[in-house]
Amino acid sequence: MRDQELFIPVPAFLHFTLIMTHWISAARPRTLPLALSCILMGSFLAASHHLFSWKIFALAVLTTTFLQVLSNFANDLGDTVNGVDTADRKVATRAVQTGAITRKQMLNAIIVMSVLSFITGSLLIYEGLKNSDTQTILSFFGLGIMSIIAAITYTVGKRPYGYMGLGDISVLIFFGWVGVMGTYYLQTHLLDWSLILPATSCGLFAVGVLNINNIRDIDSDIKTGKNSIPVRLGKDKAVIYQWCLLIAGFLCGVIYVASSDSTSWAKWLFIITLPLLIKIGKGVSAGENPAEIDPFLKRMALTTLLFVVTFGIGQIF
Repeated sequence: MRDQELFIPVPAFLHFTLIMTHWISAARPRTLPLALSCILMGSFLAASHHLFSWKIFALAVLTTTFLQVLSNFANDLGDTVNGVDTADRKVATRAVQTGAITRKQMLNAIIVMSVLSFITGSLLIYEGLKNSDTQTILSFFGLGIMSIIAAITYTVGKRPYGYMGLGDISVLIFFGWVGVMGTYYLQTHLLDWSLILPATSCGLFAVGVLNINNIRDIDSDIKTGKNSIPVRLGKDKAVIYQWCLLIAGFLCGVIYVASSDSTSWAKWLFIITLPLLIKIGKGVSAGENPAEIDPFLKRMALTTLLFVVTFGIGQIF
């Protein structure tokens, strides 16, 4: 009897597996390395001052993961509701667009991820600022609420800011300045304005990922009225913009390291990412259709992660 109770029919198991595959795809795992890069950068910089906390790091990773998945779910729903993702989309199709997940199911998932982000974010703020003054605590709560709102309203609502070409500045702020310097402050309780340079590196590389995404979708976005930066600039100038993001992001790292007091050779370890960044720039420049450009999204995200890891190791050693 017990064996019968534990037995799951193969068709039901396959159905469950298929459903989970759709949800995992909608969460877009390939974007997670990019989301975690700013947390790693801030944590590496804190560790370089011997002020690292595993508990704060874990809570920051958890909160950022929830926020990124929330953003991806909201993007999936918003682009379909607003008519940006249509049946004409053949590359990087979306779950709601294809009907694999219903609009109601995705809306419920957005609510769940919002709640989870708020809970873990609150725990993060408590752990990192439990001995801080009220103004500092409220400031971080405000940033947390803004992060949740920004993740949702990028493509959801009557006037999504992502459709007005404002996504780039939002990514620079949250994936760069807020993510890196916020993580650093929660671990150290210090505000070092020189960290704006590595924070900007993270932010610009994150914008680079978004720009590749928007270059890939430029034709469909023009048809549906989504005024991303590449739509406003045109593909040729958007490619130049991509090169500017890559060069500026890398130079911010160079300037920060060159101005430091460290004499260790390890501080220049991040230079190994330069050929990868150049290869990505050339690949995006040469890409003539969405299928050719799409692979560089994942490569840019992973290269950003590698930049952060090698840069961080250099700061510690």
